[in-house]
Amino acid sequence: MPKTWQAVEKLYDSSKARAVGVSNFTTKKLADLLAIARVPPAVNQVECHPGWQQAKLRAFCHSTGFHFSAYAPLGRMKVVANNPVVTSIAEILGKTPAQFALRWGIQQGQSVLPKSANESRLKENIDLFGWSIPDELCAKFSEIEQVKQIRNDSFVHPQSMYKTIEELWEGEI
Repeated sequence: MPKTWQAVEKLYDSSKARAVGVSNFTTKKLADLLAIARVPPAVNQVECHPGWQQAKLRAFCHSTGFHFSAYAPLGRMKVVANNPVVTSIAEILGKTPAQFALRWGIQQGQSVLPKSANESRLKENIDLFGWSIPDELCAKFSEIEQVKQIRNDSFVHPQSMYKTIEELWEGEI
């Protein structure tokens, strides 16, 4: 990683990049990078949604100044749409499960990057401001079973630097 990050820093120094970041870094990988980086990453973009909240990684990012950005903030939509915690609280708030899940991410201090080509869902995904989730309802997110959905199994192989999924995610799965 040191040589790769030095190349990234050269891009930053040359003004070819105004900011640099990483994706799918675990807490350990970020700590290792921080130990060698002259230019720290501005952001870590990772899977994060109600079914995979990444509290430890999110806390580490906040404490070290890395922005935490959530791709797949709705998980696989059926996980959000069918989760009784999400659906019951969304109903109380008069919002859709997707809006509730996205708003939760925003209230955690992270950016959320939902993907949709459907016009009505795009409009729904934008309607996240002007309301908030009360703390007592946000606390109910701790009741949701945590399951990582995007595991990147293709990086695991006997000849790879990662022999097992646990090695790849350094115990954060």
